[in-house]
Amino acid sequence: MLKMKKLFSFTLVSMLMLTMVAGCGTKPAEQPGAGGGTPGKPEAAASTIEAIKKRGKLIAGVKYDTKLFGLKDPGTGKVEGFDIDMAKRLAKSILGDETKVELKEVTSKTRIPMLQNGEIDIIIATMTINEERKQQVDFTDVYFKAGQSLLVKKDSAIQSITDLKKGTKVMAVKGSTSAVNIRAKAPEATVLEFDNYQDAFTALKAGQGDALTTDNAILLGMVKQDPSFRLAGGNFTDEPYGMAIRKGDGEFVAYVNKFLKEMNASGEYDKLYEQWFGEKPAK
Repeated sequence: MLKMKKLFSFTLVSMLMLTMVAGCGTKPAEQPGAGGGTPGKPEAAASTIEAIKKRGKLIAGVKYDTKLFGLKDPGTGKVEGFDIDMAKRLAKSILGDETKVELKEVTSKTRIPMLQNGEIDIIIATMTINEERKQQVDFTDVYFKAGQSLLVKKDSAIQSITDLKKGTKVMAVKGSTSAVNIRAKAPEATVLEFDNYQDAFTALKAGQGDALTTDNAILLGMVKQDPSFRLAGGNFTDEPYGMAIRKGDGEFVAYVNKFLKEMNASGEYDKLYEQWFGEKPAK
């Protein structure tokens, strides 16, 4: 009887151990998110492209408030700009049709979270490549070279960044490198941050501050909107723009880099650049 009890106990323990091992086995595969991977997690690039092809459209995060790059016409609802055309060309490269692209509005503050959670496949939105952002996303090669500058009224006494003294109010956009740079280069100035460029420009026109700072190409778009403003002092930083892709998506980065090289080799990039900026890009 004692031997039978010991045998029963041994069998019970063995069954419990087998159950625990089974419970620690491989988890079921997680379902992909909107961009082809699990929201907030790196995904295989092949699955990104396959997801784009399967849904039949590229989802690109673009600006709606940045003239020359991505600006929405309130009357027609149409979004136009250099970044918009680049998104269309990428859609054509992947799907054979440039109309197969969905444009989703992003701001400097929202674009990385929207990419990470799978709402968009790629950011094409005047995004400067820097080391901090490289910790959160992967960048393509540089597709546009800009530099930070200042926008002021034509009759402003501000001629350069050295004129931004104590009491001077400078507008910038939340989440932008411009806001960080201006605090470092003009520490005495007061920085007022806005959600987007149009809000900042409206505040400047209303006299709520003395200058607006961001990349020169964006500011030139504002000058075209209102010629009573001018750029002051030239560029005081280098701002190389890259397209941003989910972290770890190396093959998709390689695909987009190949696309950019083909755009340059064919002359299509120069054509788009001249169309929007009125001059050929510096080589």
